[in-house]
Amino acid sequence: MVIRTRNKKQKLSNRFIFMTNYISKSISYNDYVTLLDNLMAQGKTTGQNHSDDYINYAKLNLARMHRLNKTAKLTDDLKNTLQNVKSNFIFLVLTEGWCGDAAQNIPILNLIENECKNIDLKLILRDENLELMDNYLTDGGRSIPKLICLNKTTLNEVFVWGPRPAAAQQIMLELKEKNVTLAEKGEAIHKWYNEDKTLSVQEELKNLIEKHLC
Repeated sequence: MVIRTRNKKQKLSNRFIFMTNYISKSISYNDYVTLLDNLMAQGKTTGQNHSDDYINYAKLNLARMHRLNKTAKLTDDLKNTLQNVKSNFIFLVLTEGWCGDAAQNIPILNLIENECKNIDLKLILRDENLELMDNYLTDGGRSIPKLICLNKTTLNEVFVWGPRPAAAQQIMLELKEKNVTLAEKGEAIHKWYNEDKTLSVQEELKNLIEKHLC
């Protein structure tokens, strides 16, 4: 029994150190947007792929983020749920500047942080932190964004969300089965996001917060 307890404590300690390392490398939302703006001014994006296609993706997605920063608003239901969050939590998010789903969803996480003083949003680049990413694969793939909600004191995992709302994920799975091009996938998924107006991501996060943080 003593050995089991010691092993359990060691695992918890190792986990704490593991997550602390990544949190120390994370940045705020404002710093993330500034990073993307500065890279775009140099004709670059995050990661190692600076091909014309990736730069174009990054440019479009940065514009989407800036648009959402100006126009997106939290629903009253989500705001009410956030008022009931009593303990402190970290939203650690794996992302990249060229990722369309990240551009559509992370601005909502920023609004959640602004609304709730008990939630800290921290962003970390996927390609520089693959060991962390590989603990949170989606169907074996490194899909982002990936939100890891952690208890701020213990750094224990509370819940995980991502890379996109369930309805958008279903569309993506169907498109993959049809072997459509990357451009066609992007067009279809962003059409869905534009029509959804962030309501799905807000509803899913509201339900998770209500269940796990309140």
